Amino acid sequence: MSTPIPRPGEHLPGARPTVDPAHVREEVDALLARVREGASVPGAGSTDQSVLLEQADLLERAHEVLVQALSTVDKI
Repeated sequence: MSTPIPRPGEHLPGARPTVDPAHVREEVDALLARVREGASVPGAGSTDQSVLLEQADLLERAHEVLVQALSTVDKI
């Protein structure tokens, strides 16, 4: 006797969420490249604090992309 085991989220209506690892990697790489770009341009008309704030924002966005991807994978 073989009873199917329900998977998380199978009971939810609509399409199942998917994650494309290549897309996630591409998006994070682009954000990290912008962080590196800002670090390599000393005194480009911005204060050190504004550069750090911009870098922190970009890192936060990269983090959010990764968290969203992990959250989606967790639901699959």
